[in-house]
Amino acid sequence: MKRFADKVVLITGGNSGIGRATSLAFAKDGAKVVLAARREDLGQAVVQEIIKAGGEAHFIKTDVTSQPDVEDLFKKIIVTYGKLDYAFNNAGVGGPMNRLAKQTLENWDLVMNTNLRGVWLCMKHEIQQMLQQGGGVIVNTASTAGISGSPGSAIYSASKHGVIGLTKSAAADYATKNIRINAVCPGPIMTPMLEEGFNTRPAMREAYLSTVLMGRFGVPEEIAGAVLFLCSDEASFMTGYSMTIGGGQTVTP
Repeated sequence: MKRFADKVVLITGGNSGIGRATSLAFAKDGAKVVLAARREDLGQAVVQEIIKAGGEAHFIKTDVTSQPDVEDLFKKIIVTYGKLDYAFNNAGVGGPMNRLAKQTLENWDLVMNTNLRGVWLCMKHEIQQMLQQGGGVIVNTASTAGISGSPGSAIYSASKHGVIGLTKSAAADYATKNIRINAVCPGPIMTPMLEEGFNTRPAMREAYLSTVLMGRFGVPEEIAGAVLFLCSDEASFMTGYSMTIGGGQTVTP
């Protein structure tokens, strides 16, 4: 029996990188997957990949910063499946890197609206549904940047510190309601978003790699495995936890 047979999972940012890998992993393990993201072409491509492998998936175009979009997303999930067992709030942006005093209000709004407001909006609706049905599991994507700081990433780091704060506080709110809420904190993972950053600032590659004790970048599938574990019964006594997956990045100062 597959671990997630007959279960429904929502994955925001499910069309690329960590979200794509997690969508494929959940589908392979029996879940019905709802992908929510802005880029429909990439989302539909992942859906077709899942269907060809014998799984079930739907794509719903969603901007997680938009309350109407998020409300519509959850209406469609409930109409289609009538429940939501798991949610992986993964949609996020890196934003332009620069020292804090050189950042703009536009950059602040871009990063905070997606990385923090988007997670909060989705959690609000996920929790409301899970309360109605008697429980569920939520995993949020934070970052090793949510544990420490680094030059040029003050806004991004602040947003991910915020995700960890949301995760811990919401876990405390609903620990007795059969709703578990945890976070994953990836280090440098080789995703299209990271590669784009390396293309615009080549020196970033060696700078990032020098912070990882294992001497390599992670791959999306390594984060996907952690997300599936946190959603599984094997993690049934875990809530409010932020799991660091960074190749030893946060071991030393």
